[in-house]
Amino acid sequence: MITTPWDTELAQELRRQFGQGIVECSSYLEQNFVVVRPDHTVEVLAWLKTEQGFDTIVDATVVDCPKREGARFDLIYIVYSHSRNERLRVKTSFDDGYEPGTAVPVYAGANWLEREIFDMFGIRFAGHPDLRRILLPDDWRGHPLRKDSSILAMDQQWVKDNLGIESGQ
Repeated sequence: MITTPWDTELAQELRRQFGQGIVECSSYLEQNFVVVRPDHTVEVLAWLKTEQGFDTIVDATVVDCPKREGARFDLIYIVYSHSRNERLRVKTSFDDGYEPGTAVPVYAGANWLEREIFDMFGIRFAGHPDLRRILLPDDWRGHPLRKDSSILAMDQQWVKDNLGIESGQ
């Protein structure tokens, strides 16, 4: 991925406000993103919302890189400012077992997005008000979007336990 520096007034203000909490401000295919340290993510999101008008959370997702040294997961929030007509990605990286703070107090819409991340990747969000599965049955074992998981094995186990047959395939 070839990125270019993103050095607008907003990027400069992010660096002024959060100092070492900002790792990088870049653009990829004309899509701006800021990389933040994990312990600054919610603070940056709150500032973007209250001070810069990024009033809507569009999405939250995770990228799993199990073979990467140090930080296995990239957590990406996509926020949008209607008044600026601008979209921004806020990205942070951390290793398995780290519990990022929840963005729910900043964006209520983060509730179900973070629940989906928990369901699919097993990432727990510290302080989340209702962290439970949202797509899979409550008794499902595992997290199917982790690259080191076998969705087929998880599915076969669930079918065997719940339907009493050997395979749903």
